[in-house]
Amino acid sequence: MEVILLERIERLGQMGDVVKVKAGYARNYLLPKGKAMRATKTNLERFEQQRVDLEARNLDRRQEAEAAAAKMQGVKVVLVRQASDTGQLYGSVTARDVADSLAETGYHVNRQQVTLNRPIKVLGIHPIRISLHPEVAVMVDCNVARSEAEAEQQEAGIFFDSPELAPEELEVEEDAAPPASEPAETAARDERRDEAQPGS
Repeated sequence: MEVILLERIERLGQMGDVVKVKAGYARNYLLPKGKAMRATKTNLERFEQQRVDLEARNLDRRQEAEAAAAKMQGVKVVLVRQASDTGQLYGSVTARDVADSLAETGYHVNRQQVTLNRPIKVLGIHPIRISLHPEVAVMVDCNVARSEAEAEQQEAGIFFDSPELAPEELEVEEDAAPPASEPAETAARDERRDEAQPGS
């Protein structure tokens, strides 16, 4: 099916382009969302008449999105989830979870604006693309951890196998002598025994 794009669609085309798409994609997404219209002679004429208004409206929306993107620079969200010792989540983090978490911090986006190719299934900091407008996107960091404390450790670049393991437990006294190796202890014991035996 051929359609006229009413706005820029990533990997498809710019506003005003006539493109060929699958009928299901057009019927289920492009047409009902007002992102395109069927490429008929009448619609082409109507589009040309409305082009100036459409471009002006698009410019306004893009400027609003750019202002929102500037405010969202460096935004980080924390999602606390249960996970195994290997870092695999019991479940997954979806686009809806990210959108809800952003809403809690005061940034209202819908889940369709969250670009997540596949659900997040492991702990860690995941950069996620938020499409605020067809021509404006911003990256936010999604910190998935088992607790707020673990999220802070991940943010600082500190990773422990066990969440109970604290940094002070890893410190070693500098003046402490290394333990004697087992072969050295055995040799010293044998030497003392030989000296104690008569006739040696």
